[in-house]
Amino acid sequence: MEYDVIVVGGGHAGIEASLVAARMGKKTLLITMLVEQIGAASCNPAIGGLAKGHLVRELDAIGGEMGLCTDNAGIQFRILNASKGAAVQGSRAQIDMDKYRTYMRKVCHNTANLEVYQDEVSSLLIEDNKACGVKTKLGEEFKSKKVILTTGTFMRGLIHIGENKYEAGRAWELPSSTLSIQLKELGLNVGRLKTGTPARIDSKSINFDLMDKHGGDEKPTPFSFRTDKSNFNPKQYPCYITYTNVGTHDTITGNFHRAPLFTGQIQGSGPRYCPSIEDKVNRFSERERHQLFLEPQTQMCTEYYINGLSTSLPIDVQKEMIHSIKGLENAKIIRYGYAIEYDYVDPTELKHTLETKKIENLYHAGQINATTGYEEAASQGLMAGINAALSIDKKDPFILRRDEAYIGVLIDDLVTKGTNEPYRMFTSRAEYRLLLREESADLRLSKYGHEFGLISDEQMQKVEYKRKTLSDAIDFMSKKWFTSKKENLELLESLGEDKIKDRALLIDIVGRNTVDTVKFDKLVPSLANTDEYLKEQIIIEAKYYRYVAKQKKQIEKMKKMIQLTIPENFDYKKIPGLSNEVVEKLEKFRPPTLFNASGISGITPAAIDIIHMYLNVKGKTH
Repeated sequence: MEYDVIVVGGGHAGIEASLVAARMGKKTLLITMLVEQIGAASCNPAIGGLAKGHLVRELDAIGGEMGLCTDNAGIQFRILNASKGAAVQGSRAQIDMDKYRTYMRKVCHNTANLEVYQDEVSSLLIEDNKACGVKTKLGEEFKSKKVILTTGTFMRGLIHIGENKYEAGRAWELPSSTLSIQLKELGLNVGRLKTGTPARIDSKSINFDLMDKHGGDEKPTPFSFRTDKSNFNPKQYPCYITYTNVGTHDTITGNFHRAPLFTGQIQGSGPRYCPSIEDKVNRFSERERHQLFLEPQTQMCTEYYINGLSTSLPIDVQKEMIHSIKGLENAKIIRYGYAIEYDYVDPTELKHTLETKKIENLYHAGQINATTGYEEAASQGLMAGINAALSIDKKDPFILRRDEAYIGVLIDDLVTKGTNEPYRMFTSRAEYRLLLREESADLRLSKYGHEFGLISDEQMQKVEYKRKTLSDAIDFMSKKWFTSKKENLELLESLGEDKIKDRALLIDIVGRNTVDTVKFDKLVPSLANTDEYLKEQIIIEAKYYRYVAKQKKQIEKMKKMIQLTIPENFDYKKIPGLSNEVVEKLEKFRPPTLFNASGISGITPAAIDIIHMYLNVKGKTH
């Protein structure tokens, strides 16, 4: 059987890759180990968070499914960092893991051009250094124009619980035992990473009265721009906060000699920003406690996930450790925590399209690229699926710049810098985060989704209405002077705002940190009837107006550098003045533009100037 695109793996990356390829008109096959586990939340029952929420909003703006699914399956919605600026706020939702999985499986089964098949892909079909299909464990061969690998933690997955270890891609699910071996034989740089998960507790055995209750926002905000905000009012369920203590830490330190993380049993590098509890206790021995979040896994609230207590300690130690925690003294463990090691492929083996450099038509997305997190995986899956579809149609690739999207930052970091630990997105990784706020994702990216046929005309009209409303308001306020005449000073005083001495542009008054929608209505009465959501966005735009103007100037300079492309087979050895180290790195990473070259660790500004000069001279002589 022949397909346009074959996607291997039904996790968050595989779902987005297969849906987007099918929706772009390509005959697509999604092959997964267990159809029932399509969309499974392997670890925590939540979507989003700081920077991760940005990724979900961006993939939603382009036409991905994660945001819509989260709104459907969400059981608590919160804006993190709500007291801080909009650029560093992040949406997060607790999800009903069962409902999330059911929703995604249903969407996959009912999407035109998409077929779902259950089997293990044992090897790739390769001809003339090009991927042309896959072979499964049951002996089936499927031909395709493109193959996208989204294998998650399944490639030679090995689970550790104390001294016990067994092969699995997820608890008690079979691993993929041969695929990564073939990738290594094909010349790809295959490494080993580790991640982990905590125990799950029976809710009937938890004393919630001894914990702090943590609810959702009074006015929940949906993840998807396509969800009707006016009718969005899901029932929200609380999380609970408790802490480890000195006794907990004594139990852990007293069993370091049995911890796979310290005995040498685990070889792979773990996520530095989401360490296991034994790693935290070891690294931060001066701390007397660590905060834990108990999160419901479904609307039934029968099982709770202990966020912050990821571990691979033996089960007897896990019991003692958990029972030492306030509120969990009588806790019954339904599932023990574990660590899992798995194979990944060095992401510097990839182009910005997520196609491998060495094997044509082969794309990688998700944890196979050394990332951690549902959101990072889904974003890569979306981009791999779009680029595979565009390549089939012989169209230009879709590559987001670092100033356009967190997705652009994510992929650029991976393919130009690589990583030696599971990569997690943070707002600090984005140089232009003032431009990349969550609520501006539709304004930045929906045009691409519309162009690809992933965003409807109706949704695009809403985006354009929002764009015009904000643009007109900012244009008006940036030209309107607010003078120090008596009635204006009295107005400022009545609003509790500092007076002005002479005059100020209205946008600078509205842009004060103390101005909210109530004050806005008094300061700009002509816009008082604006939709409340858009009014909030106008105020945010005003607050960032001056800063954004500065960043846009920086970006204009950057764009000139971005536009200077470097030929794929460019010979860096011919450029005089470049050190051997610089030449070696440039030949390894093969950056497509001068800007990408500047992001590679160890490439100096002087080297960039030399290449810039050489490319300009070469361009003029042709």
